[in-house]
Amino acid sequence: MSSTYGKIFKIATFGESHGVGIGVVIDGCPAGVNFDSDFIQQELARRKPGQSKITTQRKEGDEFEVLSGVFEGKTTGTPIALIIRNEDQRSKDYSHIAAQFRPSHADYTYQVKYGVRDYRGGGRSSARETAARVAAGAVAKILLTEESVKIQAYVSQVGTMSLDKSYNELDLSLTETNAVRCPDMEMAEKMFSYIDAVRKNGDSIGGVVTCVIKGVPAGWGEPVFDKLHAELGKAMLSINAVKGFEYGSGFEGVKMLGSVHNDAFYIDETESVHTRTNHSGGIQGGISNGEDIYFRVAFKPVATIMQDQESIDAYGDAAIVQGKGRHDPCVVPRAVPIVEAMAALVLADFCLRNKSSKI
Repeated sequence: MSSTYGKIFKIATFGESHGVGIGVVIDGCPAGVNFDSDFIQQELARRKPGQSKITTQRKEGDEFEVLSGVFEGKTTGTPIALIIRNEDQRSKDYSHIAAQFRPSHADYTYQVKYGVRDYRGGGRSSARETAARVAAGAVAKILLTEESVKIQAYVSQVGTMSLDKSYNELDLSLTETNAVRCPDMEMAEKMFSYIDAVRKNGDSIGGVVTCVIKGVPAGWGEPVFDKLHAELGKAMLSINAVKGFEYGSGFEGVKMLGSVHNDAFYIDETESVHTRTNHSGGIQGGISNGEDIYFRVAFKPVATIMQDQESIDAYGDAAIVQGKGRHDPCVVPRAVPIVEAMAALVLADFCLRNKSSKI
């Protein structure tokens, strides 16, 4: 099913943007994991709308309810069901496009595939679905904390404004101190002003989220079709508005000679295996090698803009789509916790798969 992900640590999300609510069922989470409700709510607060003037002004508390799988603060090993009820739907904002196909949205493709679609905010194709992923990802993060794995993402580019520093040169603890979620304060201020100017012009802009994962031991991942980087790529490309994924040296690696790109191994003073460089991005042969895993995720400009656009309607007639409602002028600030959540879901699954493969 297209709404499920994972082999052992599995999730299934449900719900629509303008329905009763959205939620997730987590299956395969081990019993006895500390279910930190405050942490999960905190993660949802990082993604929720209405955080600043450069995000959608839809007001959702995004408070979750536990329906099953938790007892006295611990997971029971049975399916964990979480629901986040919708509180601030304005379905009337979409009545004017009930028969129109919005440019670069899933309206047309959903209509062709299913013969019916929920035009209220896009229904299942709405980015609101990602709140369920963040809730599940928070549970995965808690599981990974027990393995000393830390995941941290940040905004590294908005439009043509890009950080020219690697993550090792940045203080990532500053990421959550500004609305853009960029750890470089000077660049964050410039990005904020730019996004706000784009918003005032009724337009949108894309950007890049960089993610760094520390503490993954060597040996996580599977050869051939279930390679760790392939699953990370799939997970990231499943996020709304994502148009590209690269890990390690990525596309820049094609400019390098093999003698420069190769990561030489050495034994450190603690007799641990390391590489002197990390162009591999912490993954070789689809399996983690113990170094930092890092990747970049490209997000397109938000498709809904406050400008008239040419399109067609369900009857094949020309139409002018008028932008209405509440939408992000740039999705990347709110995408940071989504990227982290999907990375956590991938790694939690591989963590459990790695344990199950050993006697």
